[in-house]
Amino acid sequence: MSCTSCSTGQDNSGIPKGCNNNGSCGTGGGCNKLNVFDWLGNMSLPEGQVPCDVLEIRFKNSRKEFFKNVNNLSLHVGDVVAVESSPGHDIGVVSITGELVRLQLKKKNVSYDSEEIKKIYRKAKQQDIDKWREAQSLEVETMYKARTLALKLGLQMKISDVEYQGDKSKAVFYYTANGRVDFRELIKVMADEFKVRIEMRQIGARQEAARLGAIGSCGRELCCSTWLNDFRTVTTSAARYQQLSLNPLKLAGQCGKLKCCLNYELDSYMDALKEFPEIDNKKLATEKGYAFHQKTDIFKRIIWWSYTSEPDVFHALSIERTKEIFKLNAENIKPADLLEPKQYKELQEVKQPDYENVVGQDSLTRFDTRKKQQHTKPKNNNQKRQNTHLKNLAGTEQVDENIDPNQQPKKHDRPQHKPHANQAKPEQNTQNKLQQPQHNKNLKQPPQKNSPQGQPKSQNPNPQHKKPVHNHKPKPKNDGGDKA
Repeated sequence: MSCTSCSTGQDNSGIPKGCNNNGSCGTGGGCNKLNVFDWLGNMSLPEGQVPCDVLEIRFKNSRKEFFKNVNNLSLHVGDVVAVESSPGHDIGVVSITGELVRLQLKKKNVSYDSEEIKKIYRKAKQQDIDKWREAQSLEVETMYKARTLALKLGLQMKISDVEYQGDKSKAVFYYTANGRVDFRELIKVMADEFKVRIEMRQIGARQEAARLGAIGSCGRELCCSTWLNDFRTVTTSAARYQQLSLNPLKLAGQCGKLKCCLNYELDSYMDALKEFPEIDNKKLATEKGYAFHQKTDIFKRIIWWSYTSEPDVFHALSIERTKEIFKLNAENIKPADLLEPKQYKELQEVKQPDYENVVGQDSLTRFDTRKKQQHTKPKNNNQKRQNTHLKNLAGTEQVDENIDPNQQPKKHDRPQHKPHANQAKPEQNTQNKLQQPQHNKNLKQPPQKNSPQGQPKSQNPNPQHKKPVHNHKPKPKNDGGDKA
């Protein structure tokens, strides 16, 4: 029953409209506002200690009240109960039980034996829950009608929320206004319209944001609607101490007031500012001129100054250096400059990072080299083919010197170059230019004998094999068997 008072409402099947948890929220207390974690729940009471019979009951949105369990009912967090009200009874959900309630009573300055603490009647029956849901379904329509009635009467007020009692006998209207509003006529009109007892409660802007809930500029739910229940005053001095710009649009929250989160880190800033000197629009006097304060980096412990002659140039000074110059100025002594000589040497020794353009993407002439290469290439395809063919003809074969000359292939065993069928044969025109003396090429090279050590006498091959002529067919050997 954790989603019975959810502001998103439920459909006819009992499934919440605003979430997909189907009534079983994993946050412990459901999707309701101001959930509490009972960190004392697993602790046992000492001997002789009477358990606390006061429970905290939560109603719509952030309204919570304390009730006493006079009938000693076995109640747990999330149980729906019927409690005392005036008039009739109301329906709420148990939010805290046990010893944690004592701390809540002490925090809210409520006495344990106070007469203001009302009674818990019983656990809610199904008829009570059905009647309670019918009352909740009328709240949105009632709020819109009440706003139109207030506008007709010309009242300067804003009705932000309506809460029906569990037995549909009373409706509480929450409104905000800048001053006092005479709503006596409005109560008469609304009583005739809605046929219930009317109660008007004026709340502030922060309480309105806490009841309705919203998403803050940080992207999370508002603190006042999730966990914050005590509203402390927030002043603009909190923004000044934190070096924030006094922009009301950025400093204001959903309620139109200053954000409550400005007080969260204020104490740490106040402790850090104790070491800084009091500036108060003071200037630093040097021989170079007067310097005025620009900004302060509290956590880096740096104060930025600028000369009146050079307001755009910032000089970073430490806290000790700033105090030292203030002390010298009090003695009518002006230092040569804001920075010390050691700091100037350190600034000169610091090398600027070398941002070389390794890839070359930022170069304006990165495409010029490609264009030059394209201009140098031959344009005629026939000339290109002829040049490549001449290179093949003029190419030399590499002979491995480590191979035994006896094992080197012979001329007639080497592959011959066969020109393409459609290509002209340039051997006839270039044969005289490329051929070497052929007086020894018709003879068969005798194999070289090895030395007694088993190594060849000369590892260098015959120089005649360096530039063979392609397409040269060896002539048949004349052994004397054939006749001329």
